[in-house]
Amino acid sequence: MWKAHTKDDLIIEVWEKLDCESVGAGEIESIEIAVEGRFGKAAVQSPMVIARRLADEGAELRHSEIMELYVRRAEHRPYDAALRNALKLNDLRSALTSIKDIENIRRKYVAENDKEGLRQVREIVVEQRQRLAERSNDSRSDDVDRQVAMEIAEWLSHWLQTPTLFADWVEMRQRSKDFLERFGKIKSG
Repeated sequence: MWKAHTKDDLIIEVWEKLDCESVGAGEIESIEIAVEGRFGKAAVQSPMVIARRLADEGAELRHSEIMELYVRRAEHRPYDAALRNALKLNDLRSALTSIKDIENIRRKYVAENDKEGLRQVREIVVEQRQRLAERSNDSRSDDVDRQVAMEIAEWLSHWLQTPTLFADWVEMRQRSKDFLERFGKIKSG
């Protein structure tokens, strides 16, 4: 039925098919059903992520409905305690510590074969990487803040691709000439 080949394209395709003036809880749930049907339950993102994607495409959001849906679901998420504020990404040292913490959480979920926990960890990291990418392109930020955001976004990309190799990679990255010229040595906390 759906022509889209990617999750993002499917989100937009379903929204366009709904042909609605604005997007609220009902529309988000319809999109979630389509995404789950096409890509599986693990592919379904939080209502806030879907809403942001739609807003980027020009959708008018009914924020209160979307927030209500998000809060209602948050009551039933056992992962929030472990993942709430797990990533502190305002500076390089905090980011490095946070990524190590999130890797420990990921390893715990791998050991427990907890696919939902792994999905939640990945979703949070992807969301934060997107925010950092936006921050790195924000002309209102100073050059240093943009460079730090870009660097941390790159770290998260590497972690998402190969989490088991990240610690070695980031250690080599910190010793690279480029890194040392841009940021100097990261002082341990």
